[in-house]
Amino acid sequence: MAAYHRDQDRARTIVAARDQCAQPFLIDHSPRGNVLMLGHDSPQTQEMILKGSTEGKTYIGPGPYPGIEDREVVSFDGKVLILKWVNPEVAGRYGIMVLARCGGSPASPARTP
Repeated sequence: MAAYHRDQDRARTIVAARDQCAQPFLIDHSPRGNVLMLGHDSPQTQEMILKGSTEGKTYIGPGPYPGIEDREVVSFDGKVLILKWVNPEVAGRYGIMVLARCGGSPASPARTP
């Protein structure tokens, strides 16, 4: 995982995320068929739900509807997932997240470190 604040840093940040495989950010299946991952400001993983909006955007977050605690999926190509925090204050602190798959195939359902 790596993050950026300026669009011109995106390509460099993708490379940096791929270099972080020794310190993975794990995304796993939840018992209820969603995903388990870290939110902001907490060391505990929590269940996150994939959800769509009427505008055609995709979000990942803790509640059933798109909300302030969510991350918008900017892009996902099977190997690199880019997420933008909806909450402007959180986005200002953490930037746009880049998560790169380490090992495994893009179709494997398990983890995206």
